[in-house]
Amino acid sequence: MASQDWFDKDFYKVLGVDKGVSAADLKKTYRKLARQYHPDSNPGDAKAEAKFKEISEAYAVLSDPEQREEYDQIRAMGSGARFSAGGANGGGFEDVFSRFGQQRGGSTGPMPGGFDDFFSMFDQQGSSFGSGRFGQPSGGYRGFGGPQRGADVTARTTLDFVTAAKGETITLQGEDGAPFKVKIPAGVADGQKIRLRGRGRPSPDGGESGDIVVTVAVRPHPVFSRDGLNLRLTVPVTFTEAALGATIEVPTLGGETVRLRVAPGTPSGRVLRVKGRGIHSSKGTGDLLAEVQVAVPDHLDDEAREALERFHALEPKENPRADLLAKARQ
Repeated sequence: MASQDWFDKDFYKVLGVDKGVSAADLKKTYRKLARQYHPDSNPGDAKAEAKFKEISEAYAVLSDPEQREEYDQIRAMGSGARFSAGGANGGGFEDVFSRFGQQRGGSTGPMPGGFDDFFSMFDQQGSSFGSGRFGQPSGGYRGFGGPQRGADVTARTTLDFVTAAKGETITLQGEDGAPFKVKIPAGVADGQKIRLRGRGRPSPDGGESGDIVVTVAVRPHPVFSRDGLNLRLTVPVTFTEAALGATIEVPTLGGETVRLRVAPGTPSGRVLRVKGRGIHSSKGTGDLLAEVQVAVPDHLDDEAREALERFHALEPKENPRADLLAKARQ
């Protein structure tokens, strides 16, 4: 009978632990056995699958303090008993349940409803394992009540532009107030998420812990901006540097400068590239893109103004807006 089968099950023996095992050691033992016998680790192995079901059932009962206490009481009352329809002593199945009813509610007679009402009490305990009968698995792998993954924990951090570009290990504070370290990879972008495997909330039934997911915000830089792995900046040049050509110094993100050649006749908006001086990351290395902007002086002394007027008299009489006007009329 199913009742005798339930009383014959020694969940402590199934898990290979003593009756006085602590919750922590129980969980540790179960996780080890669950990994060993999980059907995903033993495809097609019916014995491993049956063992996995057996240890999951045992852990679901013993990991719940209330169910564990009730299980121990039932095992103690029914120890060595063999059940039948009746006997010379009038013992049988109903007597054990009537004694259990006295402990729970003071009743002196058999529990109303018999076997079904007994199991319904366990269902009311809110166990995450049983759903219809005590010890009947629900959820998990193929309905075997396998371990559930713990929930993820989210966090946010704001980094300065240089730290995000170069990478760094920082310390954040967890939900419980305890600090934890996060390794920021070089080249992390604004809005990117960093996942810390197994650092989230623990599983409620001995499964894998969840993750910590950190969303990164990056403060803007006063000079540089990101374009994928490339770094962009605007470089002012004088009118004469743009017109006659020049070699200028351009800053890089590290603080040092590189020399950049501006060809004669360079207009505003032209982009000059410095190879390999962008963002360095595991995905590659970008370039430094310098956009030229011709700076117009806002003050001229008399001598400079006279020189510029002489140049104006000598410069080619071309209208730089002629092509723009012609296209606008089309």
